[in-house]
Amino acid sequence: MGNLASVQKALARLGMESRLVSAAAEVEAARRLILPGVGAFGAAMANLREHGLVEPIRDYCRSGRPFLGICLGMQLLMTESDEMGRWKGLDVVPGRVVRFFEGAPAPPSGLKVPHMGWNALHGLRPGGITGSVPEGSSVYFVHSYYVKPEEPAAVSAKCTHGETFCAVAATGNVFATQFHPEKSGAIGQGILRSFCEIPA
Repeated sequence: MGNLASVQKALARLGMESRLVSAAAEVEAARRLILPGVGAFGAAMANLREHGLVEPIRDYCRSGRPFLGICLGMQLLMTESDEMGRWKGLDVVPGRVVRFFEGAPAPPSGLKVPHMGWNALHGLRPGGITGSVPEGSSVYFVHSYYVKPEEPAAVSAKCTHGETFCAVAATGNVFATQFHPEKSGAIGQGILRSFCEIPA
């Protein structure tokens, strides 16, 4: 759902060949898999179920081959989401998807939801897809919800928008960004390149 073409264009700028897939056999045959997305969690999961892709994506993530979730694609990896109800996710990374300032009557003064625009990454862990990203690098976000992985070790970079949240998650071969690397200039291009260079 959403930003498929922009991700493909970003990969093409890196000289990387990619193609859109929508069938289980194509997912199973992929050397690397990217799950981008914008929109609502529940509708996206329904879309994956309709195309018979839920189990193939789970199996792919267990296969050891590189996987990247972007924005909504990151959130879909979680166990469940609180977005407009309670929805079951792919449960690849144990955790929840929650709204900014959950339970607060309004965002803190001067802050808006959705969190939209450029913001700095901090607390970057070495290695993975952000291994060459300098502390404080800015990337582009558009989201009202964010992920809360159960295991702190799954958080490899953070960002702050009134409250600190997981901006990059990594566990084994599975990586995910809450921001849009395809819209994040040279830093985003470097992250996509790092993902494409992980041995498959």
